[in-house]
Amino acid sequence: MATPPVPYPEAGSDPSQYVRTREKGSRDVSYPAAPEPLAVPVYDNHAHLEIEDGVGLSLDEQLDRAGEVGVVGVVQAGGDIESSRWSAWAAASHPRVLAAVAIHPNEAPAYAAAGRLDEAIGVIDELAAQPRVRAIGETGLDFFRTDDDGRPAQFESFEAHIALAKKHGIAMQIHDRDAHDSVLETLERVGAPERTVFHCFSGDADMARIAGERGYWLSFAGNITFKNAQNLRDALAVIPRERILVETDAPFLTPTPHRGRPNAPYLIPVTVRFMSEELGLGIDELCAQIAANTVEVYGAFED
Repeated sequence: MATPPVPYPEAGSDPSQYVRTREKGSRDVSYPAAPEPLAVPVYDNHAHLEIEDGVGLSLDEQLDRAGEVGVVGVVQAGGDIESSRWSAWAAASHPRVLAAVAIHPNEAPAYAAAGRLDEAIGVIDELAAQPRVRAIGETGLDFFRTDDDGRPAQFESFEAHIALAKKHGIAMQIHDRDAHDSVLETLERVGAPERTVFHCFSGDADMARIAGERGYWLSFAGNITFKNAQNLRDALAVIPRERILVETDAPFLTPTPHRGRPNAPYLIPVTVRFMSEELGLGIDELCAQIAANTVEVYGAFED
């Protein structure tokens, strides 16, 4: 079960002051050297820049490092009331940031147990009305970290978030872990939003074919470079190119050869170059396609 959410400070508190810290453990928490810049700019489709890892970088430092290597925008994703408010603040304050807001499927059971799930979804509804909030996410189903008792709350939350994406006419970013069939069934039964993205896609080629047929986008993170991730490389090979996105999921899923160290948007070029080689497609062509796909899903970053 998810741990209970920490109550957000009283109304009027400054959301910019909200910070989470990733547990360091025995990892190397130094940031990797910057990769060679991309000639054609791209965007990071999904990151959690409110989470400090290692020495920690400010939002401005994250964005500046990214810009120096050709990553010109970031979709900052929330997973609870606090991080969603931070995400909306970041997007409203920085022209290189757009926001996704949601209650993460692993948080939904805790909110429900506290009698606060409706309240939390109401906050997401309010945030989704802001002009630079361009997605509901990350929402979905996670049967890995949440046990059977928590699944009804996950389904309730997921369906409510689908309704919010449709209500506000914005995209939806899906978190799907060990729940592929249930996620696909729910989207078919309820009706998917017009722009539906599988964040950090974790399925296989068969699922990718279904997603492509239904018009969903697949976002690939640094784990596509991992040795044991052949399923992701197989999925990349079959999804139509106009449905490909790329992300960091920073500070997690740092691509090889930096696995385990802090991840950040400036490392997107490592993942994109790997994807280019897998597809046998020129890096400039792939970057141009990914950039066009990102703008199609979320709209322009700079108004």
